[in-house]
Amino acid sequence: MDQPETKPRGNPTWTPGCKSPNPAGRPRGIVDRRSRVTQALADDAPAVARVVIDAALEGDIQAASLVLARVAPPLRGQVQPVTFDFDPKASISQQVEQVLSAIAKGEVPPDVGKQVIDAVQALSQVRAVEELEQRLVALEEARA
Repeated sequence: MDQPETKPRGNPTWTPGCKSPNPAGRPRGIVDRRSRVTQALADDAPAVARVVIDAALEGDIQAASLVLARVAPPLRGQVQPVTFDFDPKASISQQVEQVLSAIAKGEVPPDVGKQVIDAVQALSQVRAVEELEQRLVALEEARA
């Protein structure tokens, strides 16, 4: 399979470190392609939006979904502070049991309970690393 020939880009006589072939830079007022395309799309946007809205009003489910997603984005859950019996000095398994009990009693929503359990798990991992560090220090001191 033959590869199509590609034209070299830029000025082939210029190499990095040489004097610029255009020391004044790009002249003012020259608009690049990306800006022209963006402007063209912005000019047509109201007409495109009208077509999509009309399609939604005629029963096009995809168009309706697109319009509603822009007008009324999905609501995010609002997390409210919760209070329940929690002993931070208890063992990790007891802390998780306390959270599960609060979920079962309806004191804590399940999604918030999962976040609390994830936080307890992260804390337990930090504690484990600290404990290992202390044990290493104690071993090194015992050797000395």
